[in-house]
Amino acid sequence: MINYENCTLCPRKCGVDRTKGELGYCKMPAEPMLARAMLHYGEEPAICGDGGAGAVFFSGCTMRCQFCQNAEIWEKGKTTQRLRAIFEALVQKGAQCLDLVTPTQFLPDILPALTPKLPIPVVYNCGGYERVETLKMLEGMVDVYLPDLKYADNELAAKYSNAPNYFEVATAAIREMYRQTGPAVIENGILKRGVLIRHLVLPNCLDNTLAVIDWVSENFPKNAVIFSLMRQYVPMNGVQAPLDRRVNDEEYDGALSWMEFCGMEEGFIQEAQAATTQLLPSFNLDGIF
Repeated sequence: MINYENCTLCPRKCGVDRTKGELGYCKMPAEPMLARAMLHYGEEPAICGDGGAGAVFFSGCTMRCQFCQNAEIWEKGKTTQRLRAIFEALVQKGAQCLDLVTPTQFLPDILPALTPKLPIPVVYNCGGYERVETLKMLEGMVDVYLPDLKYADNELAAKYSNAPNYFEVATAAIREMYRQTGPAVIENGILKRGVLIRHLVLPNCLDNTLAVIDWVSENFPKNAVIFSLMRQYVPMNGVQAPLDRRVNDEEYDGALSWMEFCGMEEGFIQEAQAATTQLLPSFNLDGIF
């Protein structure tokens, strides 16, 4: 199943033969395409630590959300056959972890490049829209899963991410991730093993956020997973109302209060200043060749 022929790596299950130049939903070729490889300090402190996350930004995406902050790399990048060398270079630079960002569409090349095992944790940084069958092939190779849980409301998922079955797919995927890693293991403030679930609060979508918090709090033992409530939403790509503004204090504070009510103690929050494009990486193809 982990191959480019009859590609079913993601829940889209396009079935195209990428080795013959056929393009599926992700529009990616049958070889790794990268936008940048770098030491990245924009992840949660438990991921990047003092040394920075060794982030490898893969081009393409299985979701293509209307409000995506990384939309410029959906079809931008350079192909490479140097994945292992890039991974090892990031280790040599002092990376706290290997942060694989939107990697699913290139797993046939990534998996061999992860052997032999690197001396730092491998982080699988994804949108949460993953096939359980694909995730099972990663068991023992990924130390930390860093999925989004964008939506509990499938109407929003269909409208903004063309994923009408998002909630069912993503929650099944996150359960599989947790099955593989078990409860979070934190050493000296760094997540060595476990699942860190991210949720980006969207404007005018507070009910969706509260439902996401409900699901996380009800489906895992207390503090077994880490939850990151993000406030970094910035209107981009010409999005229209109701997503055409930043999240306000009332919305974010309401989400924080609900987290507290649900007893969620292990996690990360953001200040209003996080909602800026200045924190986004420059996708200049650096660190690939």
